[in-house]
Amino acid sequence: MIRHISLAAFVLSFFSAAAAPALAVPHEGDPAPAFTLARASGGSISLANYKGKPLYLNFFASWCGPCNDEAPSVGKLYAKYHSKGFTVLGINELEDKTKALAFARQYKWPFAIAVDDGTMGGSYGIVGLPVHIFIDKSGKVSTYRLGQMDPPEIEAAIKKIL
Repeated sequence: MIRHISLAAFVLSFFSAAAAPALAVPHEGDPAPAFTLARASGGSISLANYKGKPLYLNFFASWCGPCNDEAPSVGKLYAKYHSKGFTVLGINELEDKTKALAFARQYKWPFAIAVDDGTMGGSYGIVGLPVHIFIDKSGKVSTYRLGQMDPPEIEAAIKKIL
């Protein structure tokens, strides 16, 4: 019995340690990990599309209550700062493109929406939703936040990358 428990603990710790690098959270000043994702409207989109632009990655899902609570503010802040070069990429995590597009339509999001099968989420340390990642013009992470942000917090992070 003890041998089985020890073996189970070893296997669990091995897989936890093996998964840890795949879930590395980018820190302030780190280069944003490269990605290419399917656009919900067709085609693909990558971090390279945003080179030299301040970018807000908003990881969401339609079932996520805090994501729904934040969505109107995200759209309003995009509209307020877009003329200054600011942009947003909405990234639907682990849902299909139909749900991603319905969410974007519901909140009148005018920016690109991508769908992640969990691959990008792993390289960005996504372990829950929502997640907010603000990337400056040089491609470095400025702010990383797991959990709901209120509009003043989002706006402060936007101002930091403009």
